[in-house]
Amino acid sequence: MDISFILNELGEDRENYFNAVAPPIVQTTNFAFNTVSELRDAMSDEFDSNIYSRGQNPTVNILRKKLAALDGAEDALLFNSGVGAISIAVLSLLKAGDHAISVKSPYSWTNKLFDKILPKFGISTSFVDGTDFKNFEQAILSNTRLIFLESPNTYNYQLQDLKKIAAIAQSRNIITIIDNSYCTPLFQQPIKMGIDVVAQSATKYIGGHSDVVGGVLTGSRAMIKRIFENEFMSMGTTLSPNSAWLLLRGLRTLPLRLNRSFESAKLITSWLNQHEAVEKVIWPFSPDFEQAALAAEQMQGCGGLFSIILKDSSFEKIESFCNNLQHILIAVSWGGHESLVIPAIASMKKEDYCADNKQHQLIRLYVGLEDPTYLVTDLSKALNKISSGTKLLSSELTE
Repeated sequence: MDISFILNELGEDRENYFNAVAPPIVQTTNFAFNTVSELRDAMSDEFDSNIYSRGQNPTVNILRKKLAALDGAEDALLFNSGVGAISIAVLSLLKAGDHAISVKSPYSWTNKLFDKILPKFGISTSFVDGTDFKNFEQAILSNTRLIFLESPNTYNYQLQDLKKIAAIAQSRNIITIIDNSYCTPLFQQPIKMGIDVVAQSATKYIGGHSDVVGGVLTGSRAMIKRIFENEFMSMGTTLSPNSAWLLLRGLRTLPLRLNRSFESAKLITSWLNQHEAVEKVIWPFSPDFEQAALAAEQMQGCGGLFSIILKDSSFEKIESFCNNLQHILIAVSWGGHESLVIPAIASMKKEDYCADNKQHQLIRLYVGLEDPTYLVTDLSKALNKISSGTKLLSSELTE
């Protein structure tokens, strides 16, 4: 299915709403029926009916069709946050006594789900180094029911070999879930590689304007319907019609924004690699990235999120660098129009900082839609304030 058709036409029955180019926000909680028999029929299959907007809603369903198609999935389910999508999926697929395997150091709230919340219900999790697919196979127990992936991870960008892990899981009848927020369906299609369920934080690139929070799951129709009819309807993580409309607006320009961010990141990471104050740039499409071959094999691109390590990685220098940035905002998240920075030290006290711990030294940068030269000028000034010797100027940015 052509991506232009998906983004601009799929699911949009314009003749039903005055041939409006933009779909309407069906801002209602309730839907009326002409007869009790009609209501009875709808209630027998709420997955495909508009009854009450905690379940399905016409505006949300337009987005649902588009996101399923982008992932090459049979169906999709929309949530009010990305972690809501992940949590509901995991809770739906596991029960007391089950065992899960998760890639080490996933998104912080996903980590808390597996490490703190699931044990309350008698569910255990093994965290493994995902850079070697054999680690997942070795961690499988007789009660393993789920493998959770996040490829790439959003701080150190470690990848997992999706095809090999999917093959292992399928041979043992284990369900696989991946958080694909980093790549989006445009740059990575996990379902084509055998992954069962794909989750995304739609807050990031799908929305793209830093003004709406949402999440999505895609997978087989049977799997999505199972989640809908149980945990989804019971726990109230519904996406609002207004939020769905904002996400639809974001989808229109997704390829343009994602490619702009990706191309700018190529230039900026290359420039940073040459700066005297930078020890390392960590990005899946950097030439020296340890898993560059795997990135090229299973990803078509990756947007503009990367990390750097300074040569002088003292707590003070990291903080000074970030504070000296004038146009790159200090903030969490990514995927919007604005460029962002967040250092790992933001989540720790100074006395807890370990100068020898590379994870503590990481500074995560997100390249938004600004001109790359504009961003390099900002980075150059901030880096030069914490370094000495020959300075690499923004004018040296080249293709």
